[in-house]
Amino acid sequence: MQSLRDILRSSLRTSLAALTPFDRVTAAWPVAAGHAIAERSSIVRLDGTQAAAEVRDPAWLPELRANTPRLVADLARVSGVAVTDILFFAAEPGTRPRYPRTSRP
Repeated sequence: MQSLRDILRSSLRTSLAALTPFDRVTAAWPVAAGHAIAERSSIVRLDGTQAAAEVRDPAWLPELRANTPRLVADLARVSGVAVTDILFFAAEPGTRPRYPRTSRP
């Protein structure tokens, strides 16, 4: 039996189909990463198949980097975009989180 979470992920992928790859990845991030991670990070760039995520608390970087393979697989599955890597970097201290930027054409 398919879990509710899997059904929602599949539905989200279908509804994101009309968006650009970058917009699909940013919209899928909270579902793919989960609430705790998405609350502390944002996808800010997509260059080809590599996403970049700004992390607001540098203490989370080791945990996120250790879980990169799972996060990449979940993000690719939910967004429907061929994401092969996520580069995590710390936000500059004392700055507000950046707004996501569009990917290069």
